[in-house]
Amino acid sequence: MMGLTVKAMPQLRFSLPISVSNKENCICRFSITARSSTDTNITLTHSHTEIPTPKPKPKSPLKKRKRYRKLYPGETTGITEEMRFVAMRLHNAAVSPDQSDSDAWHASMEGFVAYLVDTHLIFATLQRIVDESDNVSYAYMRKTGLERSEGLLKDLKWLEEQGNVIPNPSSPGITYAKYLESLAETSAPLFLSHFYNIYFCHIAAGQVIGKKVSEKLLEGKELEFYKWEGDVPELLKDVRDKLNQLSEHWSRDEKNRCLKETPKSFRFMGQIVLLLVS
Repeated sequence: MMGLTVKAMPQLRFSLPISVSNKENCICRFSITARSSTDTNITLTHSHTEIPTPKPKPKSPLKKRKRYRKLYPGETTGITEEMRFVAMRLHNAAVSPDQSDSDAWHASMEGFVAYLVDTHLIFATLQRIVDESDNVSYAYMRKTGLERSEGLLKDLKWLEEQGNVIPNPSSPGITYAKYLESLAETSAPLFLSHFYNIYFCHIAAGQVIGKKVSEKLLEGKELEFYKWEGDVPELLKDVRDKLNQLSEHWSRDEKNRCLKETPKSFRFMGQIVLLLVS
């Protein structure tokens, strides 16, 4: 009998790397070794090669929109221009649309003298404060050329020589003078608001009053109160420029409070003007 020789099946070895994802981001590899048709060995190898996690793209920063504060009327020019806008609103609200120039003035001599006495007290108070105060801001308002107290004294003396009785200051003038003294000690911006508005009102409207009174009561005589040495618009402009420069160092809150004093100055001066017809 012929013998048969059976040769051993050669050992087959091959690897099948398989990557399996897991919670640890590792790679698992399987190796399969085949020695025979019935002998297969599976070997599991564990590799700690980490799978890189993609980094999230950085969020582009959101640009904040810059919010600009709404400017006050006249703010780009200066605080005096802001006050002018406030004064114009007050004027427009006070004047009736059907008011005509034919409204009669019924000023009496007694009322006119009382008006001059209280007005002198106000201008004298302004001048004394700026001349005597240690506040640097007030030093800019000395010797402006707009001072009225000396001229008023001359007018009151002349009126007394004409036989008129010169009374003491009345309640409106005394109250306003005390208020100005109080402001001067506590807040330069608030005091200077009144300082400017008083001179502005006298130049803008006071001359109209003086002309009417002169025609009705003084036979056309022009009082010293309504005379200035120098060009009045230029003198007022110089005060306006200095005040605008000072206000550049004020906070917006101080400027707002300064504007709120404008109606008060008109109200105080209006009470003194009413003495004309008292």
